Amino acid sequence: MSTIISFNCCSSLTASKLINPRIPTKGSSFLRTHKSFSWWNRHFLPKCTSQKHVQCQLQNGQVGFLFFFCLFFFQQKMRSFSLKECAISFALAAGLIIGMPSLDSSPMAYAANPSLPDLSVLISGPPIKDPGALLRYALPIDNKAIREVQKPLEDITESLKVAGVRGLDSVERNVKQASRSLKQGKSLIISGLAESKKDHGVELLDKLEIGMEELQQIVEDRNRDAVAPKQKELLKYVGDVEEDMVDSFPYEVPEEYRSMPLLKGRAAVDMKVKVKDNPNLEECVFHIVLDGYNAPVTAGNFVDLVQRHFYDGMEIQRADGFVVQTGDPEGPAEGFIDPSTEKTRTIPLEIMVDGEKAPVYGSTLEELGLYKAQTKLPFNAFGTMAMARDEFENNSASSQVFWLLKESELTPSNANILDGRYAVFGYVTENEDFLADLKVGDVIESIQVVSGLENLVNPSYKIAG
Repeated sequence: MSTIISFNCCSSLTASKLINPRIPTKGSSFLRTHKSFSWWNRHFLPKCTSQKHVQCQLQNGQVGFLFFFCLFFFQQKMRSFSLKECAISFALAAGLIIGMPSLDSSPMAYAANPSLPDLSVLISGPPIKDPGALLRYALPIDNKAIREVQKPLEDITESLKVAGVRGLDSVERNVKQASRSLKQGKSLIISGLAESKKDHGVELLDKLEIGMEELQQIVEDRNRDAVAPKQKELLKYVGDVEEDMVDSFPYEVPEEYRSMPLLKGRAAVDMKVKVKDNPNLEECVFHIVLDGYNAPVTAGNFVDLVQRHFYDGMEIQRADGFVVQTGDPEGPAEGFIDPSTEKTRTIPLEIMVDGEKAPVYGSTLEELGLYKAQTKLPFNAFGTMAMARDEFENNSASSQVFWLLKESELTPSNANILDGRYAVFGYVTENEDFLADLKVGDVIESIQVVSGLENLVNPSYKIAG
């Protein structure tokens, strides 16, 4: 028998606040809203208005957990809740509920429940949103010494948000901590370099050491404007050192996907877009880093299409403030037609779970029951790049890609309900802010691989026909 408990979730929202961003799907359906709206409503979204209540059906054994949550709301009866507070509060309550063992011990008992973020994620510190930092932490390495250099250099970004002398004092502490970590851990960093890349890695460490001294001088001179460019340069050295720690591709792709185009490592592309009807921006080049370590099939498929010039001349097909999307070719097909088979080439859903050695294929993390798992490539950064697919078919991605723009109240970084459902395979690392200026009809003049093409194996673009 179930008990129904009602409580006010929020008290100051109007109906217009309930308009939801649409989930990226393939083909012309990305222009329609009914299907994706139903996905949000069915899987996650609480109905929060001043006139409505959230009804939670609970098993008797679970009522106690929600009882304390309800008390909190009754104590706050005069308070107006924002959408963000409402969403997080609902997620916290639901997380407590679905975290309880079900009376039904069958595997399907959990499959019907939405995938909610780990509660510790919701109440922890600020998530990593910088694309460069996300890519550094996504590398398949385990070297604490280099991470201890990396972290204080990244913290400079937060320090610079503090105005005046206090901000520069904080930067100075960051630089001193990074320098100290480099000196103390240099031998451990060198020992972690791949043998074939050791000379290059040592050279980078020497440049990093000199750059630290230069940054220290910049801070002492109180030259605030010069801090961020030097920080970016030093973090580039750090990232390159970390890549020199990867000796070879760290795992085997499943046999059924082994003959597909695979990116066994990283590559970078420049996407040049011609912008229409914008007097302030005629064209822009977006630099995108593709991560084949964590998504070899997905990234390999994209690089192969880039080499075929598949996207050259294609328009931006969706730009709604939530995502920018393209990749739907002209004609009835919703993906790339492989000329060798005359059929649409599709790829499996590919998700790398943090802490695992290889991606999972063909299933969402929700379907696998991995409700608290974090993805190695999360939807944290503005300009996160992922594959669009049919909503109800995991392995239907082909050529349509999207970039996430808006951090919605219901898709916060590090607790994003897109994570584990869509395959992320890269981040825009330069000019990402200009993605928000793109409109439907803007033209992708070209996408070119500028580095890492040697990491592409099984390239189909080289096959005649």
